[in-house]
Amino acid sequence: MTSATDTATQTGGPQGALELDAVVLGTGVAGLYQLHQLREQGLRVRAYDAASDVGGTWYWNRYPGARFDSEGYIYQYLFSEELYKEWSWSEKFPGQPEIERWLHYIADRLDLRRDIQFSTRITSAHFDEDRGRWTIRTDRGETIDTQFFVTCGGMLSAPMEKVFDGQDSFLGPIFHTSRWPKEEVDLAGKRVGVVGIGATGIQVIQTIADEVGHLTVFARTPQYVLPMKNPKYGEDEQAWYKSRFAELKSTIPHTFTGFEYDFEHVWADCTPEQRQEILEEIYQDGSLKLWLAGFGEVFFSEDVSEAVSEFVREKMRARLKDQRLIDILVPTDYGFGTHRVPLETDYLEVYHRDNVELVGVKDNPIARIVPEGVQLADGTVHELDVIILATGFDAGTGALTRIDIRGRGGRTLADDWSRDIRTTMGLMVEGYPNMLTTAVPLAPSAALCNMTTCLQQQTEWISDAIRHLREQGKSVIEPTKKGEDAWVAHHEETASATLVPKTHSWYLGSNVPGKPRRLLSYIGGVGTYRQKCDEEAAAGYPAFRTS
Repeated sequence: MTSATDTATQTGGPQGALELDAVVLGTGVAGLYQLHQLREQGLRVRAYDAASDVGGTWYWNRYPGARFDSEGYIYQYLFSEELYKEWSWSEKFPGQPEIERWLHYIADRLDLRRDIQFSTRITSAHFDEDRGRWTIRTDRGETIDTQFFVTCGGMLSAPMEKVFDGQDSFLGPIFHTSRWPKEEVDLAGKRVGVVGIGATGIQVIQTIADEVGHLTVFARTPQYVLPMKNPKYGEDEQAWYKSRFAELKSTIPHTFTGFEYDFEHVWADCTPEQRQEILEEIYQDGSLKLWLAGFGEVFFSEDVSEAVSEFVREKMRARLKDQRLIDILVPTDYGFGTHRVPLETDYLEVYHRDNVELVGVKDNPIARIVPEGVQLADGTVHELDVIILATGFDAGTGALTRIDIRGRGGRTLADDWSRDIRTTMGLMVEGYPNMLTTAVPLAPSAALCNMTTCLQQQTEWISDAIRHLREQGKSVIEPTKKGEDAWVAHHEETASATLVPKTHSWYLGSNVPGKPRRLLSYIGGVGTYRQKCDEEAAAGYPAFRTS
C-alpha cells in the first residue's frame, strides 16, 4: 500500500483517518489508468474496489458468452506503445477470460496492486466545506481523509437485480448476469429461463442453448442485431494490428464513437443502388460498422432511419423465417441505432431449436416469480430450475447514487439526480467540489463510445486538471452553476437534433422507474467532445472556479 500517515490531524480531519491526496473508486479500465497517472504525479493515492481483483466490468460480467463487441486491438490503452505491443489478442472480439487476463497484465505491468485495496466497498463520501476535503468511509469501518475523490465506478455497474415480486420464493438459483459467480455453474440438462434480450441476454442465449435441457426466453423489447465475424488471430494478424499503433493512436480519439472507423458516406450523394451496395458491404464486415460508420443520417433523418432499419429487418426476417418469431424479435416501432446494437453469433437460429421456447412478454408481462418459476400476467406459469436475469442496469448514475455522497450544504447526489441528471461535461457535478467523475451522464463515455477511448481521455483530463490546480497553489476545483447550465443546454440541444431521445431505452434511463428522462450520453461525437474538453482546459477552466 502507499505510505500515508495513520491520522489526519495535519488537515484537521477525523481522528484515526487515513490521509491521502486522492481516492480512486474502482479498478476497471478507467480506475487503473487513473491510479497510474495520479501516482506518476507523486500523489498519495489509493484505489478501492468491491471486487477481489482488478477488472471492473470484466471482473463482474463473467456470464456465459461475455465478450467484446469492440475489436480487441482498439479496446486498449494508447498512452504507451510498449504496453500496447506486449499484449497479443487471440481473436478479433475476445471473450471475458482473456479480457480479464489483459487487465491483470496492465495491473502487474504498471505495478498497481500495491496501491489498491480490494474487497472493500466505499459506502459514503462527504465533503467538508471548511477544510475543502472529502471524508470517505468503507464497509470495513475505515475512514479516509482525502483532497480528491475520483470516481471510476463504470457506466454499467449497478445491476437491476430485484425487478420482480417473489424472487426470494424461487426454489432454484437466480443469477443476474453481472453478478455471475466465479465458480462453474452447471446448466446441463436443466430448465433455464433467461429474462431479457438486450446485448447481454443475446450473448447468454446463444451460448447456453445447446447445453441446457430446455431454454425459455422471455422477450419484451426486440433488438436490431448484427452478425459478428470473429476470426482467430495468429502471429501475422497480431503483427498487422501492432504495426498500426501510431495510426490508431492518431485517429481513434477523434472519430465519432472512438472506434477506428468513422462515417464515410453521405446518403444524399448516393443512388439507391449505391446505398444498397454500401449497406451490404458494411453488413458483411461482421462488426458494429453498420451502426457506427455507415450513414450518419441514420441518427437524424426519419427517412434514412427507416431505410436502414428495413435493411436490417429484412436480414433478420430471412434468418428467422417463422412469422411468430419475426413478430416478437424484429423491431418495428423504433429506428436502427437508437438502441444499443448487439453483435451476435447464430443467435436468431437458436429459436429454431426444439429445446428453445420464445415467450413474448410485451403484451403479457411477467407478473411475479413463484417457487416453480415465472408467472405471467395471464396466470401462465413457466416451470424452471434456473433463472438468469439479463435485466440491465441503472446506467450512468447508479454506481454513484448507491453511495451516500454529500456535497455542499449536505446535499446528496442521489437526491439531486433523482430530480434532474446534470453534470459539467461528465467530469464534475456543481456542488461537489474536488469530486471528479468518469463514465457518468452527459459525456460520450456514458454509452456511445468505445470505452477505453473515452475513459482514457477523461482520466487524462482529470489528471491534467489536478496538476494545474496544484501548480497554481490552489486546493479546490468545482464547476460554476453558469458553466454547468451551459453544458446541460448544449447537451440537450445536441441530443434533441437526433432521433435517439424518441426511443425508450436505458440510453434515457427508461428502464429505471422514476429516473429522470434525459439522454445519458453526449451524442455530439467523441472527437468533438475531446475538442471541447481540451478547449476548456486551454482557456484556464472558465466553467470551473478554483480556490
